Amino acid sequence: MPHSEELDSREVLAVHQLNIAFQEERQFIPAVPNLSFSLNRGETLAIVGESGSGKSVTALALMRLLEQTGGQVTSEQMLLRRRNRQVIDLNELSASQMQGVRGADIAMIFQEPMTSLNPVFPVGEQIAESIRLHQGLSGDEALLEAKRMLELVRIPEAQAILARYPHQLSGGMRQRVMIAMALSCRPAVLIADEPTTALDVTIQAQILQLIKVLQQEMDMGVIFITHDMGVVADIADRVLVMHQGHAVETGTVEQIFHAPVHPYTKALLAAVPRLGAMNGSDLPRRFPLNTQELAEQQEVEQDTVVPGKPILEVRDLVTRFPLRGGILNRVKREVHAVENVSFDLWPGETLALVGESGCGKSTTGRALLRLVESQEGSITFNGERIDTLPDSRLQAIRRDIQFIFQDPYASLDPRHTIGYSIMEPLRVHNLLDGEAAQRRVAWLLERVGLKPEHAWRYPHEFSGGQRQRICIARALALNPKVVIADESVSALDVSIRAQIINLMLDLQRDMGIAFLFISHDMAVVERISHRVAVMYMGQIVEIGPRRAVFENPQHPYTRKLMAAVPVADPAHRHAQRVLLQDEMPSNIRKRGESVERVTLREVGPGHFVAPPRQDNAFSRL
Repeated sequence: MPHSEELDSREVLAVHQLNIAFQEERQFIPAVPNLSFSLNRGETLAIVGESGSGKSVTALALMRLLEQTGGQVTSEQMLLRRRNRQVIDLNELSASQMQGVRGADIAMIFQEPMTSLNPVFPVGEQIAESIRLHQGLSGDEALLEAKRMLELVRIPEAQAILARYPHQLSGGMRQRVMIAMALSCRPAVLIADEPTTALDVTIQAQILQLIKVLQQEMDMGVIFITHDMGVVADIADRVLVMHQGHAVETGTVEQIFHAPVHPYTKALLAAVPRLGAMNGSDLPRRFPLNTQELAEQQEVEQDTVVPGKPILEVRDLVTRFPLRGGILNRVKREVHAVENVSFDLWPGETLALVGESGCGKSTTGRALLRLVESQEGSITFNGERIDTLPDSRLQAIRRDIQFIFQDPYASLDPRHTIGYSIMEPLRVHNLLDGEAAQRRVAWLLERVGLKPEHAWRYPHEFSGGQRQRICIARALALNPKVVIADESVSALDVSIRAQIINLMLDLQRDMGIAFLFISHDMAVVERISHRVAVMYMGQIVEIGPRRAVFENPQHPYTRKLMAAVPVADPAHRHAQRVLLQDEMPSNIRKRGESVERVTLREVGPGHFVAPPRQDNAFSRL
């Protein structure tokens, strides 16, 4: 039923007295009580707050997706102005009516793309399905539009990507597919739930710019849910700060950043890592969590690196994936994911691996544990070759090398409690059982900022950030010597991220753990790492001490990565930022095609750089 008289002329969405609750045992526990806000056409409202503060469930309530998971949603009104200017109350729509609105008039980019994309259909079909449903195009026309949307979000080889399945794409690539799908129908309201969390800074900057352009073209309202205050400063017009389900402060982006009132807002801004904060320092440094730590942070620096023989040695690693095609389904082309990568990792050291989405960071990490097989090169752990070990011996090695995966929801079995999942490695390796294992689980949960009683809950009962903390606890259960952390803190809000980074530094100090830290968050990398390796097109183009790489980057690509980092201050939002405007060249080549080897030259102590023009792929830089 129309409600046109109840929205202002510029308003596209108005929510009044939204209440969300979830059932626990026989009673409903409030998650979001009495939340009200509005959104204008062409406006971006950022909703920020800690993991579990109610940001994502608010978005799911607007999409009417909580009813299927046992959530209880009530409100006085949830008014939406459709593309045809008709105003409707989302509360009054039937399930079938909501299906016609969802995607066409109000669309959502979900936080975890691997669980949001259907694993049994190519991504092209999934985008085209939404276009056919809401725009009435034919199958061929919808596929052409799907290809155009993939090109808009800077996906190289868009035609080939249409035929790939979600598991064949990197995390950042999957997120871009989700963004393309959400924008394909030009909705009146776009809800973006952590849309750039899985993206590197260069692609993030391009996607934010793309959303701004499309927003202006379509006069679209955007609700941007994020924990990245740099992104908020760059894109938001107004900010709504949530804490424990309540809206504690709201205002323009300038008011929130320059004159915050609520203590929680002030604490949130204080926890934001800022690029350049480590200038002049050689060692990693804890995040200050209170005033006393802020005063003492210079004193807690400690060199944890054990000199001598590296614990992990990688030489000339090559990992390629075959692409089949043609009538006979033969392998004609290959994805050159990793090409001639070499590095060492010492006990107690953190080596950060950074680069754009699809550059080979995650594949390198997986290859070290032989989760994907490499075609060439050697991997040596503690003096023993991993790449040639039989499976029986490899199982024992994996006790000492643990992996924290990029997608926390896909890493946890939905049929088991999280206590069972954390305890599982202890049982598999016959280390602890019974009450001893339960005590270990309780201790691990507390170390990552959760409660021991959470052990009896299931993965779907946690937020994305909480699930990532659970995965970190599971990886630490075996007291490993090496931890490969693949975007392990990217899903966490700034305060919890600071706690986890401090935890990793404490464990490194106490246990001598070596970390391979795969990340696109340059401010966090600057804080935690001893050395940094920059990857581009499957190859390392710069590697060296963190201070040298950050304070004196030599390769053009490294400099572009630094320049693309958003600044957590709205006063800088109109500053000129040099971005990689062209899409990354494709790393798909004919089978057997050779790749020119990048030879690094030393430009300082331990600081090696590839000549910028050695490979024509660098011409875009």
